[in-house]
Amino acid sequence: MTVVEIPPPLPVRDRTGPHERAAGAVSPMLRRLAEEEATGVLVREHGTLYLVRGRVVHAESPFAPGLDVLLTAHGTLAATAWQRAAERTATVPEAARLLLDSGLLPEGALELCHLDALYDAGYFALSPSSTPGRFRYDGSPGAGPLPSVPVVALERETLRRRLLLHRLWPDPATDSAPLTRAAPVAAAPVTARRRAVLERADGVRTATLIARELGRQAFHTLVDVRRLAAAGLLAPVRGASAPAHTAPAPPPLPPTPPLLTVTDPDIALLKRLRDALEAL
Repeated sequence: MTVVEIPPPLPVRDRTGPHERAAGAVSPMLRRLAEEEATGVLVREHGTLYLVRGRVVHAESPFAPGLDVLLTAHGTLAATAWQRAAERTATVPEAARLLLDSGLLPEGALELCHLDALYDAGYFALSPSSTPGRFRYDGSPGAGPLPSVPVVALERETLRRRLLLHRLWPDPATDSAPLTRAAPVAAAPVTARRRAVLERADGVRTATLIARELGRQAFHTLVDVRRLAAAGLLAPVRGASAPAHTAPAPPPLPPTPPLLTVTDPDIALLKRLRDALEAL
């Protein structure tokens, strides 16, 4: 008897409404700390959140460029100035305060880069983990001059970003695997921003490493990567060993429908379907 192995379904874009997917808290522990107006440090598998009176004042993750990278990558602040401030202080907020007080850093630029870094690192810190979080109560975690955000706002933005990535291109392998350029069937226009990402897809670099090299937020780089993958210009290296500090796996998504209906001709999509059939 011949046994026919049924191939796994191809990924499809999720059509579920955001309100259906956003029910409940991303982190019940974090929500509870917010309700308690706790002050301290929440350490999770993929990042750390700093709370003051139940609000998030700072976030760090090995998967996202820090405030120093965002400030120095594009000339907002000289790298030597940050290095000197970091050597004289113990934390990122303290270094930011020193630079602000010395007049080397405009307050508006600091606040903007800080919020960018907070939401970027917070997205990874709140990703699903295999270990429970640990909270250390601390009366003075050192918020400095940095603005804070409500926990519910960070959770809502994290859910929005998860949905956005899935709708752009539902294969999460592009977030963590080394990336390589693919040969498209037809030439596709690429913006200068995405071209910089594409040029660094050498089969070794991951999206996280590319973000650090470009001095960009990691999540925005994931958006560019998934758009390039959807256009058939970029693909993950399957089975490759990813370097350290690659993005964590995204949360599980609803099962894909058994059938995929294509209503409009799409050369890039047809190419990916052909490649998938040839790989069976």
